[in-house]
This record gives sequence, structure tokens and C-alpha cells, in this order.
Amino acid sequence: MTSRLLPTIRRELARVGDPARSAGAQAYMKSVMPFHGVATPLFRKTLKPILARFPITTAEAWRAECLAIWRGAQFREELHAAIELTGVRGARAFQTMDALPMYEEMVVTGAWWDTVDSVATHRLSTLLRNEPGKMRRAMRAWAKGNDMWKRRSAILCQISFKKATDLELLHACIEPSLSSKEFFLRKAIGWALRQYAWTDPDEVVRYVEAHREELSPLSKREALKNVLRSGRLAAIP
Repeated sequence: MTSRLLPTIRRELARVGDPARSAGAQAYMKSVMPFHGVATPLFRKTLKPILARFPITTAEAWRAECLAIWRGAQFREELHAAIELTGVRGARAFQTMDALPMYEEMVVTGAWWDTVDSVATHRLSTLLRNEPGKMRRAMRAWAKGNDMWKRRSAILCQISFKKATDLELLHACIEPSLSSKEFFLRKAIGWALRQYAWTDPDEVVRYVEAHREELSPLSKREALKNVLRSGRLAAIP
């Protein structure tokens, strides 16, 4: 599978890239894959006209191009370019369960927080809104599986839902990982609960209290951070 866009993406990102920034980004991200060294605003500005020229005619062609960029990436920003293409306006009608295998590949093979969190919080969230019944079942399955990054994605997929959060699903996605010692799962649990605390702090306090023996100190601290700052709680249970 050969990408039509990747050669142009690579050339233009290399043109605007900063070698000094590249080295720092690679070290910070602990990445084997090198970086072009492009700051996020410039990355999006550079990428926008390139993606705009791609004719999105069918879901199959769109998915094929997204995966061709992803699989052919040699620099980390090129992985993010593939994720950007998954979210273009012309692909809105294609955000269905047929796209889930593509996002699953990105989560499993990306296997690091920068790519995984983008997919989870922006793309899986859209599928959950569009096809809630099927996605609830899929996220419950991901939350119980062996892949840590799929578990993290399931926990984070409602991060922006606020009052629309399905609490039953959130709890179902958190609970298989309550006893995990994996930092990225503990952090995800805390982040998901902290975000929901903006909507219903009392519920988050109740949940933390109910699971105080199972939740890690990191998860509890993250979950209650905003509640403690507001003065609604004197200390972490």
C-alpha cells in the first residue's frame, strides 16, 4: 500500500522542521522514531493545504490513505499526519464502526501516549457518539483485554463528554484496571475521573471513596485534584 500524500507531507515537514527541536522532542518522547522537529501550530498550518487537496470519495479510499501514511511513516509527526487525515471534515460521514479496525491498529502499533490519546479522545469519542450501542460493547471488550493501550483508550474515550458521560460505561472501563500497576493506566483513570469531576465532583468523591483500597495513590490524587483546589474536599480519602 503506497500513500499518495506521504512524500509531500515528508518533504514539507522536513522543509519547516528544526533539527534542534527534533533532538529534544525525540528525547522527551523517548521515541526510537525520529522527529522532523515541527511545533504543533506550524505542523497544522503546513499539513492543512496538503490534506485539503486529497479527494475523499469513499470510506475505503480514505481509510486506505490514512493507513498508508501511518504504515509508511518514518518520522513521528507523520504518524500524527495520519491521525489528522482521519479527522478531516470530508470524512465525517465515514466515522462509523467500519473505521474502528483502523483506529485499533493506530492504538496498538502507536503504543505511546501522544498518538493513543489523540485517537482515543478525538476519534473513538466520535464513534461512541455516532454508534453508542456498538461502541459501548467494543470499549468494554477493550477495557478487559491484554493490550494496555486499548485499555487506556477505553478509559479515555469519554474524556470530553461532560454531562453526556455514560457513567456505567466509564466505571466498566476503569474497573478492570483498578489494580493495575501500569503508570499509563493509573494516570488514565485519574484523568478520566478528574475531567468528570468538573461536571459532578460529588460523584467522583463517592467513587474514589468506594474504591479507596483499589485505586492507586496516583489515580486518587489525579481524580481529586480539581475537587481539592475548589475547597470542596479537605484531603484525599
